[in-house]
Amino acid sequence: NTAFPLSVLLQVGFFPSECVELINDKVPQSVTNSVPKPVSKKHGKLITFLRTFMKSRPTKQKLKQRGILKERVFGCDLGEHLLNSGHDVPQVLKSCTEFIEKHGIVDGIYRLSGIASNIQKLRHEFDSEQIPDLTKDIYIQDIHCVGSLCKLYFRELPNPLLTYQLYEKFSDAVSAATDEERLVKIHDVIQQLPPPHYR
Repeated sequence: NTAFPLSVLLQVGFFPSECVELINDKVPQSVTNSVPKPVSKKHGKLITFLRTFMKSRPTKQKLKQRGILKERVFGCDLGEHLLNSGHDVPQVLKSCTEFIEKHGIVDGIYRLSGIASNIQKLRHEFDSEQIPDLTKDIYIQDIHCVGSLCKLYFRELPNPLLTYQLYEKFSDAVSAATDEERLVKIHDVIQQLPPPHYR
């Protein structure tokens, strides 16, 4: 922001011409008069270096192989996450549902919230590509944090589990007149889900 005066940025050419035109009337006369000056050799070398640097950046795949780049779990597109992780179902859901089936068959498992710090701790571990030990006392004594984590995962999907594209069809299906008709229509729409969402 304050590292480079506007006149330097304009000279070096960091702004597209249309932006310069838009702000031209707000820029003092002394600055606009300096725009046509040629780019200095020093700045020319900097721009060349930056272009070379940007072109030689390692690919996402190479960064993952080196352990530098880690894939997010929460807030990541479901299909993209499964493609990158090589799983059929997200590990976070697999671990949490197995835990809930074993320890969490209690009233309100998905209704009551867990302790926020426990939820965040679990989220951080899954986002760090670790599989946390859910049998620790801290989680056994707060089983609702595991149910809350599942809900958090679904809530943060960029495209919901039942997808924006099929929203109208699901809405029509649940509005069917009889239970039998509703069941047939919902079954039909579920068949149209993309494979990652269907699984």
